[in-house]
Amino acid sequence: MNAPRAWLIWTIGVLAYLVAVAQRTSFGVSGLEATERFHASAAAISFFTVLQLLVYAGLQIPVGLLVDRFGSRAMIASGAVLMGLGQLQLAYADAVPAGVLGRVLVGAGDAMTFVSVIRLVPIWFAPARVPLVTQLTGMSGQLGQLISVVPFALVLHSAGWNTAFLALSSLSALAVVLVLALLRDVPPGHPPRESTQGLRATGVTLARAWRQPGTRLGLWCHFTVQFSGNVFAMSWGYPFLVSAQGLNPATVSALMGLFVVTSILVGPLFGTFVARHPMRRSAMVLLITAATALAWAAVLLLPSRAPLWLLGLLVVALAIGGPGSMIGFDFARTFNPSHRIGTATGIVNVGGFVAALLTIYLVGLILDILHTSGFSGGELYGLASFRIALSVQFVFLLVGTVLILMTRRKVRRQMAAQGVHVPPLLVSLANQRRRRVALRRERLAKQRSSTP
Repeated sequence: MNAPRAWLIWTIGVLAYLVAVAQRTSFGVSGLEATERFHASAAAISFFTVLQLLVYAGLQIPVGLLVDRFGSRAMIASGAVLMGLGQLQLAYADAVPAGVLGRVLVGAGDAMTFVSVIRLVPIWFAPARVPLVTQLTGMSGQLGQLISVVPFALVLHSAGWNTAFLALSSLSALAVVLVLALLRDVPPGHPPRESTQGLRATGVTLARAWRQPGTRLGLWCHFTVQFSGNVFAMSWGYPFLVSAQGLNPATVSALMGLFVVTSILVGPLFGTFVARHPMRRSAMVLLITAATALAWAAVLLLPSRAPLWLLGLLVVALAIGGPGSMIGFDFARTFNPSHRIGTATGIVNVGGFVAALLTIYLVGLILDILHTSGFSGGELYGLASFRIALSVQFVFLLVGTVLILMTRRKVRRQMAAQGVHVPPLLVSLANQRRRRVALRRERLAKQRSSTP
């Protein structure tokens, strides 16, 4: 634990996750090309990502149970195989059903990766380092989005659809080789996994993880802060910026790069905050939610196109949601025993992706309705239409906030029964201020007493 080998294991896991993120976000960059290739409507294009996320979210709990049973190595390698096959299928697809099949395989493989990588962290690292390493995991994985918005986009526009998706498929093949050759589930001397459990024991594990209020608090935190960034990066951000905001592809790629860089820079800060202030994790999530809502409101309420600086602020706010959603996994870790961390993590990971797939579908549906009704004036991806369609996000932000507050009360009642009391935030800040003032006065008194 904390030895060089632990970091090697973590690096291999992160490389596999990085490849998974590249596969996941590749279709968001190719949305306009997909509309032409498949001769599809906005709702049909959104269905690609919606079904992919539906498969991803639907498999999270089964994957959590399976990784607790079979280990991370087998699950990560299997996921990479499925994603490689999915991108291979998409490379040669020329009709909507064939393309959707490819994205389903990508979603299934993607579902096996993150939970399996996260499960390695508390096994290979000491508890004090787990929050920071967890954030580093999410942060490093986001580099995969850079692959999709820069080299993949360049290959897509220069060499064509087939070559671009074949290149992504080859990345998954590389991930399979590295995982099987170098990754191990547990450190030397670690107790082996328990023998395979029956269905009844599996059901008990799932039920206990769900009944734990801390697991549900992690779920709603993930639900609320993660989905808007996924909607933007995986589906509607590129069309919104190009068609509605009138930006050129190079500028959009720069903004998508800003999205990734922001996630990378903010992740370690959140990890340090969680390690130092574990009682204020939900307060940070609520602050991120408010920032997301304000950023979208500032852009969507403008009567005309937003200036580039405001779009940059929007991208930064959305990017913060990715590392912020990792706080949900810290709730799963701290409120569950080690033998069901995978199951609890799978439950938490459902949240943001369910919210994202519902939002992506509703945005596409609203765009099509406005186009059919004549509201958009024949422009499917017009600014006025996007302004209405993207406003559906406020509903999910509000619902998530209410559920966080309700579940947090249950968590704090449980903690109070165990003798742990969390004072209100304002009271805590006031107490901290009084302690700092008292400490300064004590230092001044010592300095005066030591002065001749």
